[in-house]
Order: sequence, then C-alpha cells, then structure tokens
Amino acid sequence: MPRTHRHRLLRAALTLALLTAALVTGGLANPAWACGCGALVPGPGRVISVAQETSAVAWNGRREEIVMELNVNGTAPDAGWIMPTPSTATVSLGDDALFGALQQASEPQYRTRHYFWPRSGADWPFGLGGGDDMASGSAAAAPRPVSVLSRQKLGPFEVTRLAATDSTALQNWLTRNGYSESPRLAQGLKPYVARHWQYVAIRLAPKADGSTLDGGLTPLRIGFASRELIYPMRLSSLASSTQTLRLYLLTPHRMTPGALGGGTATTAFAGRLNASDLPAGTVTAPDRPFLTTLDQVIPQPWRIKDDLHFRQASADTPYRQTIYTDRLLEFAGLPAWFVVLGGAALLGGALAVTVGALYLARRSRRRIRV
Repeated sequence: MPRTHRHRLLRAALTLALLTAALVTGGLANPAWACGCGALVPGPGRVISVAQETSAVAWNGRREEIVMELNVNGTAPDAGWIMPTPSTATVSLGDDALFGALQQASEPQYRTRHYFWPRSGADWPFGLGGGDDMASGSAAAAPRPVSVLSRQKLGPFEVTRLAATDSTALQNWLTRNGYSESPRLAQGLKPYVARHWQYVAIRLAPKADGSTLDGGLTPLRIGFASRELIYPMRLSSLASSTQTLRLYLLTPHRMTPGALGGGTATTAFAGRLNASDLPAGTVTAPDRPFLTTLDQVIPQPWRIKDDLHFRQASADTPYRQTIYTDRLLEFAGLPAWFVVLGGAALLGGALAVTVGALYLARRSRRRIRV
C-alpha cells in the first residue's frame, strides 16, 4: 500500500476516534435521566438514575393532586427536576405515611390451596419438603418567552414555577440556572410549550455533608386544575434505561390507563376505601375514593410519545391479588392420600377376611350334613 494512502487511512481513523470520544464525554457525561413524572437531571459530569418512582394521584374531576416519591442513586450531590403541569400548580412537601397506608390497603391476600396426590420432587414418597408457593392473580400564555411565577423553599427543595412560550428560551433559562445543558430536553418540552402548560422546576439542594443523592427523597405534593386525569410522562422518553412506576389512583371510580411506550400496566389492587384508611391531611382525595393500584414497567422509554392518560372503567369491579400457598392435604398429621389408601387397604383386607371366613364356615356346615 502506498505511504500516502496509509497516512490518509491513519488520519481518518484518528478523526473517527476523536469524534467518538467527544460524543461519549459530551453526550453521556451529563445525561438527562428522566423519571416518570417529569425529568430528573444531574449537574455536569454527574449521573443519577431513578430506581423506583411511586406516586399517589388524587382526582375529583376538576383538580388533580400528585404526591410523588423518588428513590434515586448515582454520583450527583445535587440535581434538578422539571415537571410540566397543565395549569398553575401549588407545591408543598408530602408525607411518607400516605404511601405506607396505600401499600397496606393494596397488599395481596394470602390463601392456602390443598392438593390430594403427592407431587414429584416435593412430597413423600417422591421427595422431601413442603408444597410449592404459587402466585396468581393489571393557562394562559405568558407575555414573555419565560416568566418566573414564584419561588419557594420547601425542606431540601428549591421550587420555581415557570411559564414559557418558547422551548428554546425555556432551555436557556434552565441552562443558566444549572438544570440542564441538553438540547434534547428543549425538544422534549416543545409539545408542552405549544399547549401553554406551566412548569415546576425543583432543585434538590446538596446535603450538608456533601454526600451524593442516594435512596428515598422527601415526597413532593403538587396540585393543579385538570378536567382529565393525566400523569405527565412525555419527558421520560429522554431516559435510556427501563422505567419502573407504581401509581396509586384515588378517584371517584375505577380507572383504566392508556398505552404508554410499549409497556403494559398491571392492576395490583382495585377497591373502595374509607376516609379513615388515609392519614389525615396527606392528600386531597374524593369522599370514599376508589383506589386503583397500577404497576408499570417501561422497557423502552424512548418509545413514549405522549403523557399517560386515564379513562373511567366500565364498572367499579373490585380486585385484590391472591397469592396461594399449595400444601399437601393431611389428616391427623399424615398425608390424606396415604390415610385414604391405607384405610381402603385395611377395609379391603377386612372384607377379604370376612368373605373368607364366611366361605369356610359355609363349607364346614356342608361337610357336617354329609
């Protein structure tokens, strides 16, 4: 190969390597890790991910309230979170007690099922051990490109409410205020700007000891007017890993979710609650709300094209997951099949002895007559 041609190939390979390095350091060092309801973004050179997102969503047909709890991990000592809302939002701190009560209300019921014949590998005489466990079972537009509507400090959070008429200007504001430099976020916000939504921008302040954000964060309670039950999810399309979401819906009737990013929601619980089932003051729910507990796994978040919308189900059919424990049927501490077969054998033996005795007695009488 001529030396000039080799030099050209070497320069091309070096250029490709430099471009690849630039993409890796510039595109991945500061990713926009999205959570289900909004986008969670770390500072430069940091990464953060949402391990679990849990939200209680109360709606009475006119107003919606989201109490959100995030469990995060990563290398960031601080981070920003942007959540779009269809109207002006109120923001306050939430209470962990709400999620404890909702989890307790949604717990599955446990039942024991008995089987008669022994199972291979589990029961004598085929093996040792007990039965197998089996589970069975779903605004008006702002006059300026970006307007700061309010600022407040809530525990570890710095909360700013925004309105915007231009997605690029909104992205510039977020960049100047240390939220994100990613142009992908501006692209993700564009549909909300077109619909004149507002935004809750939240800074998670650094910890006093300088440690990274890890584990459960203090819940946030966000309320806004809405004639539709909706969970803002469009920004989750920025995520690069599987999203796991649990939603507790507190509504007048049972609700059914629409499709979202190829993931299918499963119902863990559906049923009517009493006012005493919820800790006082933790959420503004309808009187005797119907609780629908949904678990959603989104393996390909980049397929998300819209928010998560809900519609009223055709009926308020209750549902509680049932987890069965299968056990071999016993009688007096012995396997029932053994007792039955043993009893049948004894009865058959006794019957055979009785028939034999009667036969011999009858034969003896015949001999005596002769």
